[in-house]
Amino acid sequence: MPTIQTSGASPVTLYYQDSGGSGPAVVLIHGWPSSHKMWEFQMAPLVEAGYRVVAYDRRGFGASSKPWTGYDYDTMASDLNDLLTALDLRDVTLVGFSMGGGEVARYMSRYGTGTDTTGRVAKAALVSAVTPFLVQTDDNPDGVPMEVFDDMRAGVRKDRPAFLHDFLRTFYGVGVLRHPVSEAFLDYNFMVTVHAQPHATYECVGAFAETDFRADMPAFTVPTLVVHGDADKTVPIEASGARAAEMIPGARYEVISGAPHGLVATHADAFNRILLDFLAS
Repeated sequence: MPTIQTSGASPVTLYYQDSGGSGPAVVLIHGWPSSHKMWEFQMAPLVEAGYRVVAYDRRGFGASSKPWTGYDYDTMASDLNDLLTALDLRDVTLVGFSMGGGEVARYMSRYGTGTDTTGRVAKAALVSAVTPFLVQTDDNPDGVPMEVFDDMRAGVRKDRPAFLHDFLRTFYGVGVLRHPVSEAFLDYNFMVTVHAQPHATYECVGAFAETDFRADMPAFTVPTLVVHGDADKTVPIEASGARAAEMIPGARYEVISGAPHGLVATHADAFNRILLDFLAS
């Protein structure tokens, strides 16, 4: 099983999947509360287009170590840096989905173009991402009320499987009359998410909700793609994708009409066309 050891005050073993050949590397960073398996619909198209695809499991999730600490973005960005360093990846495109967009933002400000002499990152993509600042505060009035995240944490603590079961339906935009994914697909994703460490699942809600990435956004000095669905009920587009695109000079902003949060599955063909075009540009 391919793994790397991270450094720092809270070292862990990170599992990763390395697919493809010697082409430019694309590093896929999964969302909460999933694992690298969420990128199933992107793996083959990227590899078939000639890219080396590396997807890893965040600490606490998937097949990576499940420590009690380290669920803050400084630590998780350090984990990402250790992965890129251990695999000696250069001219990489970082693709962060939802919570994973936060890792991309914090990586760019701590290790990216302004401080990076190795030329590791060539492009970046924020997909349904939580950047630049998700929770509603006095200076972020368009954010999501804290009560929403308090309810999420309460649900995780009270009955995590039941919470995940319901959460995934909203995540993929499933309703009474709308079924963009099958029940079998939902069952599969439930099994992926329920095997994450309960404490990590709980702690990461605070991380992606309350971390302010506004100071990190100027570090996006490489070509950057922002993709969001206008039917996202998990990370509303007005508070995230639209604002991130405004804050990153020259960002390419793509809105997928009718797409929910989990657009990498529900609108995989449309998203893949956008991503492949961005990679080739």
